[in-house]
Amino acid sequence: MVFAVIDLGTNTFNLLVAERLKNNTFRKIFNTKIAVKLGEGAINLGYIADSPFKRGIDALIHYQGLLRQYQVEQTYAFATSAIRSASNGKEFVNTAKLQAGISIAIIDGDEEADLIYYGNRMAVKMGYHTSLIMDIGGGSTEFILGNHDTIYWKQSFLLGAARLLEKFNLSNPTTPSEMILFNEYLKQELTPLLKAIKHYKPDELIGSSGAFDSVIDVISGAFNTPSVNEQQTEYAVDLNHYKFISDHIKKSTIEERYLMKGLIGMRVDMMVISILLIDFIIYELQIDKIRVSTFSLKEGVIGRKLGLSFS
Repeated sequence: MVFAVIDLGTNTFNLLVAERLKNNTFRKIFNTKIAVKLGEGAINLGYIADSPFKRGIDALIHYQGLLRQYQVEQTYAFATSAIRSASNGKEFVNTAKLQAGISIAIIDGDEEADLIYYGNRMAVKMGYHTSLIMDIGGGSTEFILGNHDTIYWKQSFLLGAARLLEKFNLSNPTTPSEMILFNEYLKQELTPLLKAIKHYKPDELIGSSGAFDSVIDVISGAFNTPSVNEQQTEYAVDLNHYKFISDHIKKSTIEERYLMKGLIGMRVDMMVISILLIDFIIYELQIDKIRVSTFSLKEGVIGRKLGLSFS
């Protein structure tokens, strides 16, 4: 059976087409993403503005054509932060059904964190030690503390890159005073996470796809290390390499980031926010080990809801 999973994120709509195999595994057939930026202009006002609303519906109409092309028999579409927190989120879901023929389930932050955990567990070999999984979205950022078989703690925070970018409107390049204010805000907002970290004492950070894929690719561009590819689902991050590209990104203008090797256009405007979020976590945890998983919510849907494993 050929099936599809659509992750309707705040910044990006991700489509994965896969085939269910006889041995209870799946094989990826096609993977793509469209930058819709649903939060543009109004994310902190609690609704989806007209232009991003149309971009989102247009993306789903395009995806419907791909579903027909690949003869998809079953589609699972999930909406996260931007749609679930928008006053016109249900209107978007109804319009998607009417115009694109795609039924969308709106999931809450707890379920989103669950699916992210299951997706990461499929990609990264987790042991008995505690890991902190971090997934930076456009509308929210999820944190999960757990090991190979247990979630100890999880929470979704309204600290997505699009929300934070609109709230702080950082300079290009970012100034030291802006970074201080940003970190003070995170310290206040992430108090539950910091308490959980002290209790569960994770010894590594696992970055979940998205912005973390760009971290791998920018490091690859600077140091000629492997970039993200379809054959590899887990990457170890050299902390010295990370600190180099973190400093480089924070000191860059938006024009310089467009020219940065390994940084795709759809992440240029929000990459500084993502780096500041990662920097904060590394500092607070005094972390010395980072891994990146190329799997996230889409694969978590396949693992948890469909009961399949990656072939």
